[in-house]
Amino acid sequence: MGLLDKMKDQASQALEKATQATVAGQAKLDSLATKRKIDSLLREIGLAFYRDRISEQPLNQADIDNLVSQISQIEQSSGVQAGLHQYTEEESDDQQS
Repeated sequence: MGLLDKMKDQASQALEKATQATVAGQAKLDSLATKRKIDSLLREIGLAFYRDRISEQPLNQADIDNLVSQISQIEQSSGVQAGLHQYTEEESDDQQS
């Protein structure tokens, strides 16, 4: 095997590893975006209950049902379970910023 063939083989291997890393990175970003969407919906539910509790705004059961339905759809399509995921320290830092 000549030098040029070795270089082509190494370049091909490097490209394959880069492609795998890109796919893995995109999957991680997609998962994080899904978790954040679920967290946002859960926060909306919590705020609705809080406002009802302090008599600021009556609880609208249809709105709650809609939010729960959205969470269920996300769970089914993504496999992420609402409230069951845990953030890494980096993700927690991002939430506080």
